[in-house]
Amino acid sequence: MELFEAIRRRRTTNGAFLPDPVSEEHQRLLMELAGRAPSQLNSQPWRFVLVEERPTIERIAEISGRSMTRTMAEGTFFERYRPYFRFSQAEMDERRDGMLFDKLPGPLKPFTKQVFTKRGQLLMNTLRVPHTLGEENRRLVAGSPLLLGVLLDRHEYRKEELSGFYSVFSMGAAMENVWLATTELGLGIQFVSFPMETPGAWAEIEGLLHVPDSLELMAVYRIGYLPPERRRPAIDWTSSERKRASQYVFRGTCDTPQQGWDDVPVATTAVDGSDS
Repeated sequence: MELFEAIRRRRTTNGAFLPDPVSEEHQRLLMELAGRAPSQLNSQPWRFVLVEERPTIERIAEISGRSMTRTMAEGTFFERYRPYFRFSQAEMDERRDGMLFDKLPGPLKPFTKQVFTKRGQLLMNTLRVPHTLGEENRRLVAGSPLLLGVLLDRHEYRKEELSGFYSVFSMGAAMENVWLATTELGLGIQFVSFPMETPGAWAEIEGLLHVPDSLELMAVYRIGYLPPERRRPAIDWTSSERKRASQYVFRGTCDTPQQGWDDVPVATTAVDGSDS
């Protein structure tokens, strides 16, 4: 697969994986490519923990599902991320960012505009939407053959100094390498984020992974092979839209949006510097 194609095909996997273990060859390749990311002064601040043990995965799944249920039931998730929710294609076409909730149970569809109100929250709790979402999340994480914990070396990741920014920047580059590689290998990947939303839940996961004081757990991802036919969860969203160039590229100074690129087909191959 060409690099450009891999970048354009990169996706987050909302649905289930195949139960097949991720091969050691593919695990080794993912970690090699992560380690080839750029880092300030070649500091290589990242560390990774690969988790295949079923009891650990199931425990993390329980924590994740419980965290999602609580966050949704209390309404804190909707309050925190309200600017990114889209409930119509027209809104998504205009904004070209955020998440379009295009798959919802029938009883919920008439009430999407009320989701950020107290009445809407009461309705969702009455219909047990938080429980449904939390259980779906638990099953997805529990059904993952591989979890990947991403950590930073605290010697490099000093939050109060520039090294903190450099470390996070480098970690992002390493994970982008992993994400693009999953596209090539027929794997899916998703950020297991809800334990970070609930007080105490992240510490539980750190304990399960025996994270030492010298490291900080920054993220957990679930990884697995994609099935031929992907089943979408009962409540699901898409986020494939991307802003037009004029919405995020400037020319010369930040006063001048880039013009003329929005509807021009992008190049698919390099025009020079190739050996073939």
